[in-house]
Amino acid sequence: MPGSPGSANGSTKTMGALTVGGLVAVTAYSVALGSNGWLWFGWVVLGLLTAAMFVTQRI
Repeated sequence: MPGSPGSANGSTKTMGALTVGGLVAVTAYSVALGSNGWLWFGWVVLGLLTAAMFVTQRI
């Protein structure tokens, strides 16, 4: 049921998909061209924002 506690809306699902896609992209970049700390830092920030969205969605 939309809006019920525990259900994710469209923007939260999109953010989750972008986070997973970002992880795949950063991992592929690291394998192909070597690790880049800024890319990993950006992905961690994106992951934290996504987690915050999921948590606030449940409240």
